[in-house]
Parts: sequence; C-alpha cells; structure tokens
Amino acid sequence: MNALMAGRKRSRGAPPCVYYKSPIGFLRISGSEKWVQAVEFCEQPGPESDGAPECLRKARLQLEEYFQGKRRKFEVSLMLRGTPFQKRVWAALRKVPFGRTLSYGGVARAIGSPYSGRAVGGANHRNPVAIIVPCHRVIGHNGRLTGYGGGLWRKQWLLDHEKKVAGR
Repeated sequence: MNALMAGRKRSRGAPPCVYYKSPIGFLRISGSEKWVQAVEFCEQPGPESDGAPECLRKARLQLEEYFQGKRRKFEVSLMLRGTPFQKRVWAALRKVPFGRTLSYGGVARAIGSPYSGRAVGGANHRNPVAIIVPCHRVIGHNGRLTGYGGGLWRKQWLLDHEKKVAGR
C-alpha cells in the first residue's frame, strides 16, 4: 500500500497517530488504544507510532478504501467529545447516505430542532472526525457549498467522488 505512510516514532505525551496520504492531502488519524478521536487534514505527516493501535490502522485502511471507491460506510470505534447537541448532529450526519447531501436545516429537522440550522453549522464546524463523520455532505438550503474546515475545494472533491462512486 504505497499510499500509507511508513511508521515513525511519536513524541512523548502525544496521542497515538497514523497518517494517510489521500488524493486531497494528508490526514492525521489519532486516538487511543480503543477509539479514533480525530481525523484532520494536515500539511505534512509528523511523527507516527511504530506500534499504532489497531483501531487507528483500521481507520487508515478504511479511508484508503473510501478514496479508492471501495467503501461507502465506515466501521470504526469513535470517541467523539462534544456537547450533547453536537453529538446528536454528528450522529445524524452518519445517517446521511453516501453520495447524497442534506441542508443544515434538514439536519436540524432530523434531530428534532427545526430552528437550529445555524447551531448545526457550528456543530459541523467542530466535527473532530472528518470524512468518517461526513460533515462534507451538508450544504446550504439553496444547494450551494458552504463552509468546510478542510476548504471548499475538498468538500467539492469529496461530494464529486461520492457521486461518481454511487453512480457505478
């Protein structure tokens, strides 16, 4: 798997992490022995655990499969830290079908808070697990792309990728 980064030692005190070189940039996958806690875009890979926990290696493999068009749903253990509202939003995001989109208002209605579209946007912005919790599938009510921590060009790429794979 040439897309996987070679193992390296991590600095003391830092959570275990692995990196994946995706078509849209490096992803840092971090967590603990049991949970994936973050997937975030980064400019370059940093130190990586030699004996990375299985859950992080599994997440890296599933991300690779996703980018190859072989995976539509992630099956990794997540530890999401956030408010109860944020966790409800993130749970709703995981139910948005692959290759489909939903508006912020649509997510708000799905969690039973129909007037909280802006708050949904805030929770989306704080999503710690990019791609696996698919906040890129949330768009403006008019169908336009709005905000994405990784940049709108990545959001567009992810949506195009999913539509292409779903159309097969």
